[in-house]
Amino acid sequence: MVFRKSAKAPALSLPSLVESTLSTVNGAWKVSFQSHRGAPESITLDKLISFSESEDPGVKYFSGTATYTKSIDAPQAWFAKGAHLMLDLGDVKNLAEVIVNGKSLGIVWHTPYRVDATTALKPGKNEIIIKATNAWVNRLIGDQQPNAAKLTFTVIHPFKADSALLPSGLLGPVTVVQTTTK
Repeated sequence: MVFRKSAKAPALSLPSLVESTLSTVNGAWKVSFQSHRGAPESITLDKLISFSESEDPGVKYFSGTATYTKSIDAPQAWFAKGAHLMLDLGDVKNLAEVIVNGKSLGIVWHTPYRVDATTALKPGKNEIIIKATNAWVNRLIGDQQPNAAKLTFTVIHPFKADSALLPSGLLGPVTVVQTTTK
């Protein structure tokens, strides 16, 4: 394209965006696992960790979707007029669906793992559900362990019993972030 005349549009200034971390969602999370994948039905994590760090082989080598559940209290002060409330998941391996108070806020699959929770959060108690889905690698490595009950089938075996496990699950930290314009 060739423009023969210069454009003389007025300069446009966008308002500045101001972010404030309101809360880090610490403490225990209930984690439920898909059935028939080698993991227990559910566990409670005192803090968010990679499944690959678990002592339980069913969790350590789990592949599939794990559902994290936690309740948080949202003070009225979070709901300032014109503010948006974001739920930032920190780090996730590999993707996650976020549900707040029964409302799906979408699926995040790359950084930043963040959703707008303005329309779902309410003052008082809120239920947060995060369905994190990880890669197949750790399960393939788990199936190579001595005396392991095989849960997968593949004709190619790219991983050995001593292959390095990948981080998996919701790693966090999960935070509530308020954004306002200035």
